[in-house]
Amino acid sequence: MTLAIGVDIGGTKVAAGVVDEDGRVLERLRLDTPGADPDRTESVIVELVTELSRRHDAAAVGIGAAGWIAADRATVLFSPHLAWRNEPLRDALAGRIELPVVVENDANCAAWAEYRYGAAAGEPVVVCVTLGTGIGGGLLVEGDIYRGAYGVACEYGHMTVVPDGRLCACGNRGCWEMYASGRALARDARELAAASPAAAAGLLAAAGSVEGLTGPVVTTAAESGDPAAVTICTAMGRWLGRGMASLAAVLDPSLFVVGGGVSVAGRLFIRAAPEEFAQSLTGRGFRPTAQVRLASLGPDAGMVGAADLARTSAREGN
Repeated sequence: MTLAIGVDIGGTKVAAGVVDEDGRVLERLRLDTPGADPDRTESVIVELVTELSRRHDAAAVGIGAAGWIAADRATVLFSPHLAWRNEPLRDALAGRIELPVVVENDANCAAWAEYRYGAAAGEPVVVCVTLGTGIGGGLLVEGDIYRGAYGVACEYGHMTVVPDGRLCACGNRGCWEMYASGRALARDARELAAASPAAAAGLLAAAGSVEGLTGPVVTTAAESGDPAAVTICTAMGRWLGRGMASLAAVLDPSLFVVGGGVSVAGRLFIRAAPEEFAQSLTGRGFRPTAQVRLASLGPDAGMVGAADLARTSAREGN
């Protein structure tokens, strides 16, 4: 059985794992992302791959990067949450990693994994929405990843949902991810704590301080039933549904798959998002409605997809 290493690079963490042909992760490692320094980020990738390669006979390495990947599938044109600007990532890693390297958008990797091994198996048109530090997106049409003319399609998180809204890391205002992401959860929790410490008492106790209020703190508190956290996550679910309705008007998918680290509070999102999606959908009541499912591979999806894409590329000699 051919093994491959998948690396999932997000705004806050770099996760790497050895993945077999059935999509099983045999070993995984994780380090923080030094996002302000491209060279250090690449060194973290090399460190993780080198460590895993010592214990496993892998055939290739897939890199799922949070950013816009050029059509050459080698260059990171831009990453809102990392310091990559026209970064020749594949070439930079090729001199330090002995295995063949494939670079892909992290959300495309997650979408591919869910199609191959998870919640989207067999679906004709799949929109994958990954909720992490920001929002990533992937689109599969009849089993093929859609990348667009220049490789940067499906950056759903940066479509405008509120004209002149909150300033986004991409430089525009009102982007979807400013209202439905880990950063959005953290910001909403901090704003609540500043306006009403009593209402946010449970969140503050869990975080230790206003500065400690992060997306994971909010989702964990929501899963435990904290009222303020539940309200914040439910509001985010509604924003998620509105954005999906806009995507459905253009793409007409058979299925939305919602994944990423923030989706661990799934029961809250998966209830609020489909309700808002159904109410906001263009032509509602007169058209088939896409299903909405939680991703089944959890936070491993990007890693699993990156590894499988690298394995496939190595077999095809690309």
